[in-house]
Amino acid sequence: MLMPGKVKYRKQQRGRRRGKAWRGSKLSFGDYGLKALEAGWVTGRQIEASRVAIMRFIKRGGKLWIRVFPDKPVTKKPAETRMGKGKGAPEFWVAVVKPGRLLFEMEGVTQEEAREAMRLASHKLPLPTAFVTRAMSRLSSRIFRSVSLCPPASWNRRRNNWSESSRCLARTSSSVAPRICSFNSFTA
Repeated sequence: MLMPGKVKYRKQQRGRRRGKAWRGSKLSFGDYGLKALEAGWVTGRQIEASRVAIMRFIKRGGKLWIRVFPDKPVTKKPAETRMGKGKGAPEFWVAVVKPGRLLFEMEGVTQEEAREAMRLASHKLPLPTAFVTRAMSRLSSRIFRSVSLCPPASWNRRRNNWSESSRCLARTSSSVAPRICSFNSFTA
């Protein structure tokens, strides 16, 4: 089971599960990957169960990278204990996962084998996932960099730091199509 060997502090606060994963969201090592679609905690046992499911299916035939590590301790107080008397003892370890984070990467197998192995692994995880390939990852990052949705007209630009100089071009094909923005600068 995955867990850190030594930590500076035994207990941590729970934290907030906000935002998207900017780091660890692109395929770096393999050709296929399993990407998280929602935020959540993945325990060391769940990561290990997913790894075993993948390796049993591909029968030691490819290479697998685990891209998350459970480095956050989760504490628990014993059953039937009164309130107070301090924080409970560390019970297990979790990896904090944000939407877009790659959990596993794989290479050395066909796309059909990789898709089925990742499907089996996704059943062991507590959050929805998607299968990605290197071509899909490259295309989505290129689209995301060049085009992003424009804020609605009622957006309070001063309060939420939208730049007044950002150019918004409305598509003329239909009235309900989203507007496209190119953001040059943000106000601090």
